[in-house]
Amino acid sequence: MGDCVLNTLTLSAIDEAYERIHDVVHRTPIIRNHSLAEIANCDLVLKAENLQRTGSFKIRGAFNKTAQVYEAGGSGVVTGSSGNHGAATAWAARYFKLRSHLVVPENAMPEKVEAARHYGADIEFLGTTSQERLERAQAISHNLGLSFVAPFDDPDVMAGQGTIGLEILHQLPEVEFILVPVGGGGLIAGIATAIKGKRPDVRVIGVEPVGAPKAYQSRQQGRRIVLKFTDTIADGLKTSSLGEKTYPIIERLVDDIVQVDDNEIRRAMFLLLSRQKMLAEPSGAATLAYALRKPNRLHHRKTVAVISGGNIDAATLFHLFDSYASTS
Repeated sequence: MGDCVLNTLTLSAIDEAYERIHDVVHRTPIIRNHSLAEIANCDLVLKAENLQRTGSFKIRGAFNKTAQVYEAGGSGVVTGSSGNHGAATAWAARYFKLRSHLVVPENAMPEKVEAARHYGADIEFLGTTSQERLERAQAISHNLGLSFVAPFDDPDVMAGQGTIGLEILHQLPEVEFILVPVGGGGLIAGIATAIKGKRPDVRVIGVEPVGAPKAYQSRQQGRRIVLKFTDTIADGLKTSSLGEKTYPIIERLVDDIVQVDDNEIRRAMFLLLSRQKMLAEPSGAATLAYALRKPNRLHHRKTVAVISGGNIDAATLFHLFDSYASTS
């Protein structure tokens, strides 16, 4: 598996991942919206991973990992996921005609579960925490001989996500700032590795909800923090900690970690839909939420906001927009 056999993430591994996945995943567009750029007071560009296969960036890492399972003669894959990663893993398994088994929370979004089931996955409901899901998925991997596809804490998965960084540099060589949402850290670890390996002058900023500040607190305290409780509408960013493998990469390569609140995320979703006619899930809109705050560092700078996903059910969307309307 290239450089990843050493359990580390390298630029060459990201280049290899791009060669492995680029004929299958979408090279998502970068989109300029003058109205949003004017509000943000910067040269704002959106990297539209909400238009990606399965509706999020997760297909990049899941496909890169599953492709290597297939190449090694594996029989199938298993993971624990509340939504986007599970659907992406199931899609990749179907592509290679492999078995897929997903452990999802009891309160999982029905539309995301149905998407994974549509891709042929066996679904198992368990608990409400990521720790429960991942432990069960790893047990299944051991018992049934399926390969475990981690949601974020795996160099092969991170390498797949890092291909977004390569695309951004090709699509906007003059980029100065890149805003990336932070959940478990696989996306930002991959993008930061790609960016700093080729353009160390570009600033990479992680954005997370105030209700799930695992990266922010970890940076403040100088160690990997595990939160006891998280509460945010951005379900994809609700993880209680960064990964053991993603944390040191983020500490080394990410320039800053910032926070946005749920009201800012709702506003970003609303403006993205009304001004650009683009739908993002709350996790995907977090980066735009930060840009719309008009931070001084972004003023007049060429800034890319990674819109990481667009999977949200109608009932949740209506509820969020109703909440936004009642407070605005």
